[in-house]
Amino acid sequence: MPRPPSPMRRHILDAALRLFAERGFKGTSLQDIAAEANCSKASLLYHFAGKDAILTELLTPPAESLAAMGGELAALSGEQAVVPAVTAYVGLAMRFRLEIKIIFAELPDMLGHPALAVIPQDVDRLAHALAGRSKEAPALVRAQMVIGGVAVTVASDVAADPETMRAELVRGALRTLGHPDS
Repeated sequence: MPRPPSPMRRHILDAALRLFAERGFKGTSLQDIAAEANCSKASLLYHFAGKDAILTELLTPPAESLAAMGGELAALSGEQAVVPAVTAYVGLAMRFRLEIKIIFAELPDMLGHPALAVIPQDVDRLAHALAGRSKEAPALVRAQMVIGGVAVTVASDVAADPETMRAELVRGALRTLGHPDS
């Protein structure tokens, strides 16, 4: 198991996450990150090879979490997968809302990033679970609407406390999917 990052490394990552979410990846320089982290650019470069290395470290946990979620959902069949898929996906989106905001801000460039290479197949697995394992077009369309809607909502600046947002995302997703628990 990898060691947790040093306090300075974590501080740099937190500063970069805030700045990338606020200004975009392209709109943030290494000097901006160093200033936000209260360190020199040389210190930043001691911890990271560059801005792309910082981005990779920030985007790897959400990608790995999505893959792990897909693995857990794979064991569930049909309609059994819907509610766990919705609640797990909303939880993941809430946990990584700034990372999602970064991805959406520069979507074409971000989808080509190596840390996100597994995302398309993991999203397909999630859609399959959200659709209740159905291969019918209406169920798959609703599943993709949930995936996009949750991601866009958590990446936005909706003024809602996290628990209200989580509850409404789950309720709205289940309603969109036509699930009886909605």
